[in-house]
Order: sequence, then C-alpha cells, then structure tokens
Amino acid sequence: MSDQHSFETLAIHAGNTADPLTGAVVPPIYQVSTYKQDGVGGLRGGYEYSRSANPTRTALEENLAALEGGRRGLAFASGLAAEDCLLRTLLTPGDHVVIPNDAYGGTFRLFAKVASRWGVEFSVADTSDVSAVRAALTPRTRAIWVETPSNPLLGITDIAAVAGVARQAGARLVVDNTFASPYLQQPLSLGADVVVHSTTKYMGGHSDVVGGALVVSDPELAEELAYHQNAMGAVAGPFDAWLVLRGIKTLAVRMDRHDENATKVADLLTRHPKVTQVLYPGLPEHPGHEIAAKQMKAFGGMVSFRVSGGEEAAVEVCNRAKLFTLGESLGGVESLLEHPGRMTHASAAGSPLEVPADLVRLSVGIENADDLLADLTRALG
Repeated sequence: MSDQHSFETLAIHAGNTADPLTGAVVPPIYQVSTYKQDGVGGLRGGYEYSRSANPTRTALEENLAALEGGRRGLAFASGLAAEDCLLRTLLTPGDHVVIPNDAYGGTFRLFAKVASRWGVEFSVADTSDVSAVRAALTPRTRAIWVETPSNPLLGITDIAAVAGVARQAGARLVVDNTFASPYLQQPLSLGADVVVHSTTKYMGGHSDVVGGALVVSDPELAEELAYHQNAMGAVAGPFDAWLVLRGIKTLAVRMDRHDENATKVADLLTRHPKVTQVLYPGLPEHPGHEIAAKQMKAFGGMVSFRVSGGEEAAVEVCNRAKLFTLGESLGGVESLLEHPGRMTHASAAGSPLEVPADLVRLSVGIENADDLLADLTRALG
C-alpha cells in the first residue's frame, strides 16, 4: 500500500490484503508450524517454518513498518524480547550504551542483570538534557537508548537533537515509542535508527495480548535483525500477531480519546490539594512541553502524579480507586493505575533509576471522563 495514504487509512489497510483464496477482508490466523514445499526448496511465498515467517505475522510486520514510516517491521513475543534481539544484534562484549535515568524497569533490568553479564556496559543519563547525553558517551558507545515520553516520569527527549549526537558519535539511536504510539510520534522521521514497541500496550489496546516490535529504515540493519529474530526465535505467534493487527485498526480513534481524557485528568490533578506534582507533557509547565508539542501530534494517555503523605498515601490512593483498575501494564481501553515503586519499577530500587515512593502512574482509558474524574477524586480522599 502506498505510504501516501493517511495514518488512519494505513492502520486499517497496510498489510491487510484480502485473502486470495476466499476474499476474506481480515487476514486469516495461520495457526500452522510448517508448510508443504513443492519439491525440495520449492517454497510457496517464502514460507517454510513459522519461526522463520508466518503469513499472519508478515501482515502485522508490514503494517508496523508502514505506520512508523520504516522499511521493515519485526514482531516479537514481547517488548523485552524485541529489546533483547536488538541488543544482541547491535552490540558485542565491551560495547557501551547510554540509557535514560527514568527508563522502564524491565529495560533497566535487561541491561543491569542480563546484558552486563555478557560484557555490555551502560551509563545512565538524563536524556532530556542533550549535553548530559553527550557527556555520557565513551569511545565504545554503540547506542543511545531513549524513551519519550518516558516510563513512569513522562520525561521528554528531543529526538532530533539526540539523533545528531548519536550520528556524531557513530552510534545508533534507539527510541522506545510505546507511550506515544506511531499515531502521535514517528521517531524514524526525526532521525532515530530503531523504534521499539511493546505492542502489548497501545498498539494492541485491549489488554488481551503480549507482544513487541522493532521498526527500522536501514535495509542492512533490517536484515541483521531478521537473522537474529529467526536465530533466537522469540517471535510473535500467529494469534498474538492477529490480535495486535486487529487492535491497530482503531489506534487513531483510541489515541484521540486517551489524550482527551488524560488532559482532563491532568487538569483535575493540578488543582487537587493532596497532589504535589503532576507529570504530563500536555501541561504548559512541564519542562518538556515545547519539545513534545514539536515532535508529537498530541500528548497521549499517560499521567503520573505525586501525593502529599509519602509512599503510604500513594499506595492508599491505588487501593481506594475503583474504576481505575489496580494493575501493571498500560495502553488498554480500560483505565489502570499502579504504584511504580512497588510494581513495574521495583527492579530499579536502589539504582539511579529508582522512582519516587510517592508516585502514582495512570493509564487513562477511554471511559467517560466524568466517571474517571469522580473515581480519582474519591481515591484521593
């Protein structure tokens, strides 16, 4: 499909070719492990074994590439599986990576507890400060890792500026685009080399699938990643690929509603006497607001806030909420809340990435906004 179509049209049609046998408008779930060959090496459509390629996964990967404006997309069993494949493709023992000081706890754990044992070194930097990123570079830096907006502090990094730093250093810029989704932000167009997604989140959108993705523009890097994807094997299964592909069809309309509701939630929280700080890039007082407005279509559905009374008060807010479901993950149509310090970011405790104990993170869903505001007001007491 032509990349000249609008995002909404690509989300529905890219990779979604009508089934040639029946004309089905939705790609079938090819729940199959192997494929009949027409003689030795005579593959039909290049399919031989579903770890290497599967038609349902192919449809998703073509869709992902189109939405991010990349040359190739690759779908994985989880976001961390995608990250692991990327690290082992880009890096060798002794290489160095700059990571954010507020990265997702699972990403930090992957670097600190897994990649470090393999000889990969990393430094932590405030990626919203370009000079701090530059100062963290070493002669062995091969990648700069960015989350924007970041998880859970909603920090904003100037992608284009950091891409310039990466180019000067001969390093790859990796951008985790999970919080924004390609509807709100397209890092490849801003100079990034690799886009990472947990497709579990906004791409799937319904809290019913776990998946991950990488999207790149460099054809050589695409081939290297595809080789490692097959060699390591943590691929998206056909049904999971189908669920993500289905979720993506409504991504644009969902993100519009997530953003609309999150804006109202952030406004309520800024006026509440028990809230000491609201972290949302849509607020003019957010330090990254101007950059976010420049590189994002809107500000997304994630809001974090800090409460007076410390950690126990934050935990109580989580326990009192009713409509906001207490649970990990994000990006589903239903609203979720969590205490990052004890939940998603527990692995960062005691590290430079430790999050404030009084922090609550919200994934604002697409329910009626008045109902969400009422629930938060009750939870805050």
